[in-house]
Amino acid sequence: MKPEDMPFFLPYQRKWILDGSRLKIMEKSRQVGMSWSTAYRLVRQHISTNYGRDSWVASRDEMQAKLFLADCCAFATLFDDAAAKMQRLPSRTRASAMAISFANNTAVHSISSNPDAQAGKRGNRILDEFALHSDPKLLYAIALPGITWGGQLEILSTHRGSFNFFNELVQEARYEGNPKKFSLHRVTLQDALDQGFLEKLKTKLPPNDPRRFMDAAQYFDFIRTTCPDEATFQQEYMCQPLDDRAAFLSSEMISSCEYPTGVRWKIDLPYRARDGVPSRGGYYLGVDLGREHDLTVFWLVELVGDVLHTRLVECLHKQTFVTQEGVLQDLLRIPHLRRVCIDQTGMGRQFTERAISRFGPGRVEGVTFTAEVKESLAYLLRTFFERRGVRVPNDERIRADLHSIRREVTLAGNLRFSADRGRNGHADRFWALALAVHAFHSGGARRPRGGGGAFQVIQRPQRPPFFL
Repeated sequence: MKPEDMPFFLPYQRKWILDGSRLKIMEKSRQVGMSWSTAYRLVRQHISTNYGRDSWVASRDEMQAKLFLADCCAFATLFDDAAAKMQRLPSRTRASAMAISFANNTAVHSISSNPDAQAGKRGNRILDEFALHSDPKLLYAIALPGITWGGQLEILSTHRGSFNFFNELVQEARYEGNPKKFSLHRVTLQDALDQGFLEKLKTKLPPNDPRRFMDAAQYFDFIRTTCPDEATFQQEYMCQPLDDRAAFLSSEMISSCEYPTGVRWKIDLPYRARDGVPSRGGYYLGVDLGREHDLTVFWLVELVGDVLHTRLVECLHKQTFVTQEGVLQDLLRIPHLRRVCIDQTGMGRQFTERAISRFGPGRVEGVTFTAEVKESLAYLLRTFFERRGVRVPNDERIRADLHSIRREVTLAGNLRFSADRGRNGHADRFWALALAVHAFHSGGARRPRGGGGAFQVIQRPQRPPFFL
């Protein structure tokens, strides 16, 4: 292959396609066409009559795997059509749910994101969105021996925090002498725009899409302003990982508890018993109140086995208390909603008192955010993340909120939890989830002292509360 043979790919895509290095790694912006380019290179290899290796593709989840194989199928179909028009034998590709087979008896396989799925297989390895896998280091360790007898190991990913193994590999290749001999590629959003990305994107947009009328600088600013905050933009689009050193919840910790792409996790309101099977484990709700500057967040979790699964995250901005109470009343109609914990600090006191008087102290608990209480809530939540005892949506705004909490020590030696206030709120989603977890801990795992209304200070747990 030569660059002139691929005019429909952008320069950074052609560079990746033509790189035949044994070990390749790319840190990249979101949605710049790199999985698509990798699919093309694989298919072009596999239609060669003298090619004799299988390829194994590990995507983060089933949805991403299907999208990658769909790209492979599209390219294989193009090659088949071209071969037929040139009166040559077609490649005779055959596709299934998990593989595409070629006439030379090779195949492109999609395999589980579980690192153990890599064992015992020989041939090319493609680790797509590597940083988002649950254990990147173990995945790499098991995948690498698979190319002992030939083939390439290709790693592509956006960043997911500075402590992630993907960032370790990139830093080692760039600054520490590259002992593993990776061929390192880097494509930021700015790089992609400079090389013609926006012009190619416009050919796929509907006629009335406002992005069709933007130049590169306007599109860059458009993407930047739609991100939850600047740190998220730098990580997702500019290849600058979030700094995990000060974060209370690391990026890797959050990613390991996110739902896979495409999983249906949300219930719709109003929810009634006839709409579905009521939960056996029960529902628990956390409410962090805001009005003018901060968000009001309702975070609902359901106990499934011994894991708390998020079922709803409702965010309100500058809404009246009447509207907020209406959402709370809808949620309280959910069958098996066992306990609600509400932030009653400041203006939340009246809201909480009205809820308790209407629904009872056994079901509704007010929580005053003192420094000691916030510390207990935060450490309890982190225990659930450390042991993967909670599932949260795969959403960049939620991810940014959860990562924004910092643990600081004041001049007096006291511990303080803080977050910057921005257009994404003030870590409101973090505290709503923390309250939902506390609602389970105080009302599901064990009852609080005093019969319901009093907050019980929880010591930093060493084991998940559901094992107590």
